[in-house]
Amino acid sequence: MAKYRMVQTGFWKNPVVSEEMTPEDRYFYLYLLTNPNTTQSGIYKITKKQMAFDLGYSIESVHSLMERFIHHHQLIRYNPDTREIAIKNWAKENIHNGGKPVMDCICSELKEVEDLSLIQYVAEPIQKQDVRSLYLSFCAQEEIHTDEQGENYPYITQGEEGNDTLPRPQTIRGQKEKENKKEKKQQKDFYPSIENNPDIESSSRIDFKNEDVQEIIAFWDNNGFGFSNVNAKQQLLAWLEDSRFLHPKAVILKALEIACSNNKRKLNYVVGILKNWENESLLSVEEIDACQENHNLETKVKASKQSSSAGRAIPGEFKLDLTEGEES
Repeated sequence: MAKYRMVQTGFWKNPVVSEEMTPEDRYFYLYLLTNPNTTQSGIYKITKKQMAFDLGYSIESVHSLMERFIHHHQLIRYNPDTREIAIKNWAKENIHNGGKPVMDCICSELKEVEDLSLIQYVAEPIQKQDVRSLYLSFCAQEEIHTDEQGENYPYITQGEEGNDTLPRPQTIRGQKEKENKKEKKQQKDFYPSIENNPDIESSSRIDFKNEDVQEIIAFWDNNGFGFSNVNAKQQLLAWLEDSRFLHPKAVILKALEIACSNNKRKLNYVVGILKNWENESLLSVEEIDACQENHNLETKVKASKQSSSAGRAIPGEFKLDLTEGEES
């Protein structure tokens, strides 16, 4: 384990980091590059529970971030059985000078890697030939073993199954036939209410490069709705696809603005507004504004009538006598 890690200033000029990643993505990526478990090889063991503790996030938030980095940004791979994570561009960012000490360190760390497919993954973008050859030498060992067994051992990209406290299996062999069962169980582990909440299940279809998605996330993050609440953001973004609104993005932003003005920065409040609009068939911002104007007008008219009818009460026994006080 290293005592420190260096991050180049070019990290912030990377188009993927500056244009495609949210602030939360950048924070998570920096953690993956600099946390105490990192190794010189770019492959290290870490549990999602440990990530959640270090970052101050929930397990669900860490799971969502990892899914985004695996499937959307395509910058990491994670084996839930061995608890090993691989950083795709690790060597490009961290291994600049070779030499025997560095090569010996990498070699000793690669010997400890259980999922050899992760070594192949990290080796692909390496440009230094001597370093790349070292990684590929371990991949060749995996190919020989695969030929002898007559099987292919696929890399697993799904979420971590079960609890980190359970005994870890000693091998990743023969997992192919269990993947479908694992996927269902993983969803239940990380999202216990997924059967009653289709919004969470549909979050995997969200395109985070979409401008509408980015605009909604930016508004959410910049207005105090919960920067690290990834699960809530995913449920809200599901309204882009699963609603009857004519222009979902504009309507969602309208609901967020109302929540801000009422100081109710919670997902349930925003979703309640959206559901009310759908139930009243207000499917565009124009219809919503028109309805609000009519409501305000009716309120003003009602208040005006109440104020005009109000006055000082005249006692019933009072009689007006215009001649009272005059001399005859």
